[in-house]
Amino acid sequence: MKFSRRDFAKIVGTAALGSATVNVAGAEPPLPAIGGTAAGGQRTFPDGFLWGSATASYQVEGAVKEDGRGPTIWDTFSHTPGKTVNGATGDVADDHYHRFKGDIALMKALGVRSYRFSIAWSRVFPTGTGSPNPKGLDFYNKLVDELLKNGIQPFATLYHWDLPQALQDKNGGWESRDTSEAFGNYAGYVGERLSDRVKHFFTINEFGAFVELGYNLGIHAPGLKLPKGRFNQTRHHAVLGHGLAVQALRAKCKQDTKIGIAENMAICVPVIETPEHIKAAEEACRQLNAQYMTVIQEGKYTKEYLAAQGADAPKFMDADLKTISSPLDFVGINIYTPTYVRADGSKKGFQVVPHPATFPHMASQWLSIGPEALYWGPHNVNKLWNVKEIYITENGCSSSDIPAADGKVYDTDRVMFLRNYLSHLQRATSDGIPVKGYFLWSLMDNFEWADGYTNRFGLHYVDYETQKRTPKLSADFYKQVIARNMVV
Repeated sequence: MKFSRRDFAKIVGTAALGSATVNVAGAEPPLPAIGGTAAGGQRTFPDGFLWGSATASYQVEGAVKEDGRGPTIWDTFSHTPGKTVNGATGDVADDHYHRFKGDIALMKALGVRSYRFSIAWSRVFPTGTGSPNPKGLDFYNKLVDELLKNGIQPFATLYHWDLPQALQDKNGGWESRDTSEAFGNYAGYVGERLSDRVKHFFTINEFGAFVELGYNLGIHAPGLKLPKGRFNQTRHHAVLGHGLAVQALRAKCKQDTKIGIAENMAICVPVIETPEHIKAAEEACRQLNAQYMTVIQEGKYTKEYLAAQGADAPKFMDADLKTISSPLDFVGINIYTPTYVRADGSKKGFQVVPHPATFPHMASQWLSIGPEALYWGPHNVNKLWNVKEIYITENGCSSSDIPAADGKVYDTDRVMFLRNYLSHLQRATSDGIPVKGYFLWSLMDNFEWADGYTNRFGLHYVDYETQKRTPKLSADFYKQVIARNMVV
C-alpha cells in the first residue's frame, strides 16, 4: 500500500499518542427541486451555502522557472530519481499559469461560487525572504481579478507544501523557528496586497500531511526521517508559523478579512451512534489531533500528548502557545476517510477500530469510503471548540477515469462517492452544524504529489499531452447539486 498525503488517520492520529456567504451578485436562482424533496427540506442546503472547488499551486500551475519563481522543495524532490511514480514532476502540470482564464471558465460553467487556490511562496519571495518578486504577485492579482469578474469568490491558501528550497537549505525548513518567522512575514506581505479583493485567507494546508510525510516518513518533500525529538520540534514550528501568519494578516489585511486554516484532521467517527461511542469519538478527536488542531484551538498541548512524547516533547515558551492559538474566524477541514472509534474501559476512554482488509476504498488504496465522516468531522469541531464558521476545504476521490469511446469519462464511482458524502454533509447542516461551504477536490486532474499523474481526482479529465480539459460525469452531477443547492 502506497502512502498518500491524505493517509493521515493512522500516521498522525496514533503518532499523537506516541504509538506506532454569500450569494454572488447576479447568480442564477436555484433550479426546481427533483421529486419534491426540497419542500420538506430533506436534501437541501442552507440558503447562501457556498459551493466551490480547489487546487494547489505546485499541482496545477507549472511554469516553474518563469517570471522569477524560485525553486521549491517539491521541485528538488520530484526531480530526485525514485521519489515520485514514473519520475513525474510539476514542471508543467496543468499549465494553469498560462491557462487560468480557461480554467476559470470551467468553474463558471459548473456554477461554483468560490475557488480555493494556493499561492506559491517562491513566486513572491524566490528565496523565501529578502526582496519580493513583483511578477510573482502579478500572477495572483490577475487570477483574483479574473475570478471576481466571473462572480467567483477567491479563497487563498498561503502555504500548500511548496516551501522555497533556499529555506530548506539554510534553516532545515520547518525544523527552524526562522522559517516560522519568514512565513509570517510572507503572509503579511501578501495579505496587505490582496485583501482588498480576497476576503478569506488560509494560512497553512494540512500540517498532518506535509509535516508527517515530509519530515517523519520521508515519502514527501523534503524527504526526511527525523529523530523523534527533532520531528516534534518541527511540528511545533509549523503551528508556530501558522500563528505568526495569523498575527501578520491581522496587522496588514483590510478589516473585513477572515482568517483560518485547512487541516486534514483525524476524523473520528463513532462506530455505532450511541451516546457512549459518540462521547468516545469526541475525546478521540481532541487527543488524536493534539499536535495540530487541538493546540491551535486550545493554546496548549494536551497532557496526554506531552506525556506520550516524554523527553522528545517539543520545547516551547508560553508566548509560543499564545501565538499558536491566535483567534481564527473560521476552520477548514479536509475530509476523505473516517477513523472509527469505539468506547472502551481504558483510562483514555476510546479505542480506534481498524479497517478490515475487506473495507471498501476508491482507486487509491488509502481512500477508505466513510461518508459519515462529513457529518462527524464538523460536528466534533463545533462541539469541542465551539467553532461557528466551518468549511469543508477538500473532499473528493480518485477513480480509474478512463475515457469512453465518445471521449467522456463516466465516473459513476465518483458520483456515488460524492452523493453519499454530501448526504451526510446535508445532515450536518440540517442539524445546525455551522458548515458554510464546500470545496470539492479537485477542479481538474493534476499532479498528485508522490503518486505523480497516476491518480486522478478531478471533475475535468486532463489530457496531459494536449492539456485539453473534458468534463466528467461527476462534473455534470456537481453542476446539478450547485444549481439546485441540494443532493441530487
